[in-house]
Amino acid sequence: MTTIRFFAAARAAVGTDETTSDAPTLAEALGSVSAVDAERWAALQERCSYLVDGVTTRDRATSLAGVGLVDVMPPFAGG
Repeated sequence: MTTIRFFAAARAAVGTDETTSDAPTLAEALGSVSAVDAERWAALQERCSYLVDGVTTRDRATSLAGVGLVDVMPPFAGG
């Protein structure tokens, strides 16, 4: 089971700080998230960076096999 944590605009779109998933890939895990603002969440996924057990990626095809933690990081002002 992978814990997925949401930050800033991603947290606002999803409506929670974190969830869990047993999906095999990052894309499938993100697609299974039940968001309070589904349209905003769908748009944000294209712009976010992801920390997969501390390693940065933008590749949503990344395998989550053996992954404990994913952080969803939307773009931040000034960086």
